[in-house]
Amino acid sequence: MRVAVTYEDGQIFQHFGHTEQFKVYDITDGVITSSEVVDTNGSGHGALAGVLSALQVDALICGGIGGGAQAALAAAGIKLYGGVSGEADKAAEALAAGSLEFNPDIRCSHHDHHHGQEHTCGEHGCGDHNHCRDHH
Repeated sequence: MRVAVTYEDGQIFQHFGHTEQFKVYDITDGVITSSEVVDTNGSGHGALAGVLSALQVDALICGGIGGGAQAALAAAGIKLYGGVSGEADKAAEALAAGSLEFNPDIRCSHHDHHHGQEHTCGEHGCGDHNHCRDHH
């Protein structure tokens, strides 16, 4: 399994669309076998999913992420672990061990609601309220 983390100075960078680096980890049998820092070369928002696809990444750990980027990742078949903060290496280790805590509803995703978690859109839920979509 290959996992990318939005990366800055050892920490998980909190804005996916503005990240300048990813740290990419190769995980085998629950253990990180290698890692490297990859520059995004100034790619923004939509292009970043292409960067991750080119790196053959299976999953992304990040902080905040907008709806358009989520859709691009989903289209590329990349699993999203959003709403994560702290040290990049620790998050990758936790994911490898199966213990990463993440927010599946980061930025009010309109699909894959499961396990009955509370949504983060206020009291109106995620229905058809436009204020939930496409925060920039």
